[in-house]
Formats: sequence, C-alpha cells, structure tokens
Amino acid sequence: MWNKHPKALPYLFLSEMWERFGYYLMIGIFTLYLKDVEKGFAMTEKEAADLYGTFIALVFLTPFIGGLIADRYLGYRKSIILGGILMGVGYFMMGIHSLPILYTAMTLVILGNGFFKPNISTLLGNFYNNDEYKAKKDEGYNIFYMGINVGAFICNFFGAALYNLFGWQQAFMAAGVGMFIGVITFMVGIKHYGTHDQKKGVQEGDMPFSKIVMFILLPSIVFGIIGWLLKGTASDANPDSYIFGSDSTDAFIFACIPVILFYSSLYFKARPEDKRPIGALLTIFAVVILFWGVFKLNGSALNTWGDRYTNRHITGTTESVFHNLKLSDKLAYKKDSVGVYDEQFRLQKVDGKVVKEVNYPVYFRNVPKDKLPKENEEISLWSPNLSQSINPFWVIVLTPLVIAFFSFLRVRQKEPTTPTKIAFGLLISALSVLVMVAAVKAGSNGTEKVSVWWLVANYGVITIGELFLSPMGLSVVSKLSPAKITSLMMGGWFLATSIGNKLSGVLASMWDSYEDKTNFFWVNFCLLLAATALMFVVLKNLNKVMAEKGIR
Repeated sequence: MWNKHPKALPYLFLSEMWERFGYYLMIGIFTLYLKDVEKGFAMTEKEAADLYGTFIALVFLTPFIGGLIADRYLGYRKSIILGGILMGVGYFMMGIHSLPILYTAMTLVILGNGFFKPNISTLLGNFYNNDEYKAKKDEGYNIFYMGINVGAFICNFFGAALYNLFGWQQAFMAAGVGMFIGVITFMVGIKHYGTHDQKKGVQEGDMPFSKIVMFILLPSIVFGIIGWLLKGTASDANPDSYIFGSDSTDAFIFACIPVILFYSSLYFKARPEDKRPIGALLTIFAVVILFWGVFKLNGSALNTWGDRYTNRHITGTTESVFHNLKLSDKLAYKKDSVGVYDEQFRLQKVDGKVVKEVNYPVYFRNVPKDKLPKENEEISLWSPNLSQSINPFWVIVLTPLVIAFFSFLRVRQKEPTTPTKIAFGLLISALSVLVMVAAVKAGSNGTEKVSVWWLVANYGVITIGELFLSPMGLSVVSKLSPAKITSLMMGGWFLATSIGNKLSGVLASMWDSYEDKTNFFWVNFCLLLAATALMFVVLKNLNKVMAEKGIR
C-alpha cells in the first residue's frame, strides 16, 4: 500500500494518528473530569457543557490563523512541531487540579491545534500535486483519515485504564505522551518532506495579514469583550442576567458578529463571476454549523447519556476481561441510592445542617428496584468514556463501504455531485437523532437504563452522514473558492465548524432544563431537518455553479 504513495505518507499518517490519540483521549474524559465532585471541579451539567463547547469552538477557530501564518511566514514543518509541543504541554498540565492551570492548559491546546491541524493536512496535499501521485490524492487522504480514527478509537481504552488505575492526571499525561510521540514521528520523517515544506509567502492578490487582523480579529476581540461585559434583564429563570446563557456564550456570539459581516461583505463586494461560488460556499457554511452543533454532542450530552442512562453493568467473561484491563470500575450500592440526588453528590441534613456527600452513586437512581443489587454489594461498570470510541469504530468500518458505494455509482455514471452528497449527509444525520428519541422512549424518559446498542446505532447512522459531509466539505471549498481568497474561504470552513462546536455546547448546557429528554433530541432533529431543507432548496443552484466550473 505505502509503496504506491509518497514516502512521507507513513510518517504523516502516524503523526496524525498519535495527535488524534492525545486529543480524543482528552476530549473523552474532559466533561467527566469537570463534573467529578471529589477529584474534579464539581461542575454542573450546564457549566461543564458550556466550558466544553467554548473549548472545542476555540480549538477549531485557531486553525484559520495558524494556517495563514504557516503558509506565509513560518512554514509547515516548524508550525507542526510548534503546535504539537504546545498541545503536549497543555495535556500534561490539564490534570493538575487548579482552575487557572486548567484554563492555561486549554489555551495551549487551542493555540497548538491551530498550528498543527491545518498544516499537516496541507503538507500531505502538497505531495499529491505532481503528475506522479495526482491520481492517488483521494486514496492518500482516505488512508490519512483512517489514521485519525485509529488514534481516536484506541485512545479511550488507554484513558479508561489510566484514570481507573491511577487518576485523572495520569490519563491526561497519557494524552501528552501520545502527542509527543506524534511530534517525534513527524521529525523522524523530515528527510522525506523535501521542498514540499516550503512556505508560500505573500502572493499577489492575497489579503494582507494586517487587513485580516484589522477587519476580522480585532473587531471580534472587541465584540467578544462587549458580549462578556454586557448584561441582559435578570429574572427568576436567568438570575445572572446572561443574554444567551453564560458569559462565555455571550462573548462568543458577539465575537462572531464581525466575522459573519466580513464574510457577507466578500459576497457583496465580489466580482460578478465570483458571486455565485462565494454565495454557494456561504450557504454550505450555514448548514455545516447546524451539523457540527448536533454531531459534537458526542463529548457532552451523549457522554452524559452513556454515563447515566446506559446500562453499563458487566458480568462474567466481559467483567473479567475489563477488570484485568482496568476498563471498568466497581460501584457499591447504598440502600437509599434512589433517593434525593444532585449531580454526583447528594445533599442531606445532619444535626440540622445540610451536608454534601460526595461520590453519591447516582448510577442506581434509574435501575428498577427488582434489579438493584444487595446493600453494599459491588457491581462492575464499564468506563463511560469508552462510548467515545464508537464513532471512530464506525468510521473505520464504514469508510471502505462508502468509498466502494460511490465508486460503484461512478462506474455507472450515477455518482451524485458533492453538494448532493452533503444534502443527503445532513438528512441521514437527522435520522440518527430519531434513534435517540426512541432510546429515551425505551428508557421511559430516563427512569430506566437502556442498552448501549442505542448509542451504537445512533453513532452508526450519524457516521454515515459524517462520511457523506465532512470530507466533501473541504473538497467543495477547494473547488469553488476564487483563487485570490482560497485561504480565507478555507478559514471560513473552520470558522463555521467552530461556531457549530459552540452551538453544541449551548445545546448540551440545556440538557437538565428538559424534563422530557425526547424534547431535547427533537430540537436537535429540527435543527438538522432545517439544515437539510435549506440544502435541498439551494441544491439545484449549487449543482449549476459546480457545473459552470466544470467540476462535480
């Protein structure tokens, strides 16, 4: 397989695999760590989801700037190494139990990802621009994408074993070790990168970086500060007088205003021949926001579903294997475990004073009485972060099938256009939410636990939607962008992903406000259905624009 591709591919494949190992290990335990009362920060569901959403939003915001800096000034090799080191240090710091250090660590990860993520993909693409490998470009990216998901699949098993065996800090350190292995692997392969690593510099027609700072970054910072400081009307439902739910959410939404206005101005100021392609891309950016808003619930709301509403009890051989691999933990049942609870602790009165009892076993609160263990009896539960490996598992399994499906259609000249694939990807993703609606019904709205197969089915369906949409999105941006603003439009894709990630955090923060959990998932379904409807409404025009450019 490797000998038909550039010699750099194995090194880039393994570097990305280890980088994703570290990132998804960290994401898999992040909200669980924040909500842990005894060894974490005892955050509520809303607080943890809000911080998670802001974090992953900023993680996907910085690649826009990191890509431009590497492209014009720093070069890809230096940027990738710098980004990897920043992320590795951030992961090591993340397990230190201090909020200021946690925020510092998150900042390092945000900056590091901005330098690493866009540039390793760009470097790989540079090897496939010559005639020798041009025909194998899609195959090369598919191999590279598999590396991402291999890392994302195996990392959660390491994370579960380490935090069960040692604690949160050691699990985060493992993420850092994985990142540094990725950097070392990348450096070992430097001799194979040759001239493909050279920075492009500032080309004629490129928007000056000073103008980007002046018209995008600086206004966003100013608006973000205004959003943080500005307060709405206080009420019983909103005692802190937030405008959109929290200070960070207010700041992020306000910061997006200059960005949206800037990208809108690109359309209105464009030459007549560029208006339709830019308009098509802006439409795709809008629907992508809604897709990522629902998809990224995997690290927040769906992580909570796997933790509290899924039957994680294991016995027999599975229990022995998971116990030996440290992928499970034992939990003792208390006779009054189905009583009053609040997150991961309970409040009770002792001598007239309210006392918080930590590590209260909320797992038992929705186990039927006839299935409860005896008092003080211990049962084995598989670690909740393992559910984060379901999506990458499906990607590994389904990618070859999706590729084969489109190859089958291509041979018969029936392959749909890229916008059509995106439209059907949105529709399939919407159908995945219906699986969770059914799961809530099966569990009588959370009063009983449900099988893990509901999560497996949900991830299986939405992964098909992901494979129809995510790789296609980057492809269509590169195909439709006017030559002089390709970098800006690629940055628009990352910005749309960033806004979608923040929307995911906003949605997840409302989990506890829905007494009927089916309504939470119906909201997500409606968002994806609206995105699907918008995509199908403009599909004919999008396909026409693609045809005018002689591309599919």
